[in-house]
Amino acid sequence: MSNDATGAQNARSTGADAGNLGYLALGLTLLAYGLLSTGLLGGTGVGDSAHLAHLVGGLTLFIAGVWQLRGGEGFTGTAFTSLGAFWATWSAAGGAGKNAAGLFLLLWALLALTLTAASWNAGLFSRAVYGLLTVSLVLSAFATFNTSGGLAKFAGWVAAASGLVAWYWATASLTNSAWGRAVLPVK
Repeated sequence: MSNDATGAQNARSTGADAGNLGYLALGLTLLAYGLLSTGLLGGTGVGDSAHLAHLVGGLTLFIAGVWQLRGGEGFTGTAFTSLGAFWATWSAAGGAGKNAAGLFLLLWALLALTLTAASWNAGLFSRAVYGLLTVSLVLSAFATFNTSGGLAKFAGWVAAASGLVAWYWATASLTNSAWGRAVLPVK
């Protein structure tokens, strides 16, 4: 999903833009991660559904990223493939010890910080998605290192907020494209 006319032209010339798919997958995966981290949802099967959401979200992001890279979209291609790898790995490494998990989250927070810096001129939604993701991952890392349930819950709410922004962004873009006019604001 590109914020400029060049990106839109690029998408038309290559046939399709997987940006909306990527931001929907990112948004829904962040919502699942965030809401499950808050402790708001509990009970039988929540852990299994979390792993499934992260794996499916990760695979979808990775595929959307490869699609974007093939279409010449370097930023979203890099963001989606790397975040897809993160979510798929996070799902597979569910039993990692606290230090390994904390370091993993901290290292991926560096990636999110890179994405935040790279997207700074792309608009408010881009800054919000990647900025909130960075904050969430840093907080999650410190919560994991310190075994802090309260900090982990707060990090979950920040991740859920990032997910909502990504989901809205993709929804607005898809809706506006389908209706042929600006129905939902995207700037």
